Amino acid sequence: MPARPITVGLLSLAIVISFGIIGLAPASSQFSSGLNFPPLLFTVAKQYEPLAWLRGADRFSSDAIIFLQDASGRHPLIPSFAVSADPAVSFDGKKVLFAGKQHPQDHWQIWEVTIPTGEPRRITLCTDDCVRPLYLPEEGVVYAKKAGGRFIIEAADLAEGKSVQLTYGPGNFLPTDVLRDGRILFESTYPLGANGIPELYTVYSDGSGVESYRCDHGKARYSGKQLASGDVVFTSGSGLARFTSARAQEVRISAPAGEYLGEPAETPSSDWLLAWRPDAKGYFQVKRWKPGDATLLSVTEEQSANVIQPTLVAERTTPKRHPSGLHDWPNANLLCLNAYTSKYKLAAGSIHSIRLYTRDSAGATKLLGTAPVEPDGSFFVQIPTEQPLQIELLDGSGKTLKRQAGWFWMRRGEQRACVGCHAGPETAPENAVPMVLLKSTTPADMTSASAHVSSRGH
Repeated sequence: MPARPITVGLLSLAIVISFGIIGLAPASSQFSSGLNFPPLLFTVAKQYEPLAWLRGADRFSSDAIIFLQDASGRHPLIPSFAVSADPAVSFDGKKVLFAGKQHPQDHWQIWEVTIPTGEPRRITLCTDDCVRPLYLPEEGVVYAKKAGGRFIIEAADLAEGKSVQLTYGPGNFLPTDVLRDGRILFESTYPLGANGIPELYTVYSDGSGVESYRCDHGKARYSGKQLASGDVVFTSGSGLARFTSARAQEVRISAPAGEYLGEPAETPSSDWLLAWRPDAKGYFQVKRWKPGDATLLSVTEEQSANVIQPTLVAERTTPKRHPSGLHDWPNANLLCLNAYTSKYKLAAGSIHSIRLYTRDSAGATKLLGTAPVEPDGSFFVQIPTEQPLQIELLDGSGKTLKRQAGWFWMRRGEQRACVGCHAGPETAPENAVPMVLLKSTTPADMTSASAHVSSRGH
């Protein structure tokens, strides 16, 4: 069945604009021949600000255009479009999602085109910008949509023509990859949803299970992408780092001097195609690098523009489909196994209760209620969904022991168990039944401001 546009607003009729108006002529570029890898997509833009999304702004200048370099040479992927960026190749290597504008004053929309000569078809009808699309399994896509001046993440079923919001915290969110286990890798700020530096997180394709990818926060981390090895490579500061399953912290990557954007394209010979520039005053260009080598090979560059987002047009492994475990309930349940299992040092027996907060429509913090914490650190609460949430740990006198600096959320009908409070996603739970469930399997109600401490306490 043909896919229908995801209708979230109206889009004005656009006019066709020729490639010559853009002013990035092929003659100004250099492309190294004889590099044995599949056809290559990349975006060219005179200005590129990779972290502009942090403030809900555009990352590209208005002349951005996607090019395709293949056996026939270098040419724009969609020559009829005024602006295009953010290419993402389908798992079978036959189609490309991209963000584009038919006319310069249009909002960014998500489009799809068949390689090499297909006619673009529109996927979204956003009332504001929709950018950074990625493919999901089984005719799904995920992208960032601007709403109220900030970027949220949506997932859409192309067959059904339906979309669902995945992020519900304050701040801005941008997807960067779909991991092989089905989770969506995205970037936001640390603390999550607060003013801070960029950090990498994951969420399932139904918006549940949001968490930080690692808990060794500190440097700016963004532009993450998973390689065939399973490692996630990303920008860390101005260099490169990786997350590997064997380590709970990032591992720095020793690479030639310069500034890097993450999201490498991995060639069949396991070389990396990366956007690199010598310093902040230079333009990004695409380089080929074999990890461990002391030099970079030039792939393509412009004399006065950035060449970014290298993407190979090739078949790749389809991620696992995430079967949603959400229930048709108005609220969500959260079970903490042991709040003492934490990166923070909390004295045994010190935690007495928790407070739960949300934010109102004006952004002010609002207390939802309190609930007891058992001697083993366990608590079980029912909480409201699809809104920012924040937990605070209290001692017996009501003094704050630790409070989340950022926010999280839970989806309608989600049931979630966490090992501890900021314990790290790599931490395994203890093989024991928590005391809170031995007392009762009914969660403490935290779904309204009238919620109070249950009589189940110490």
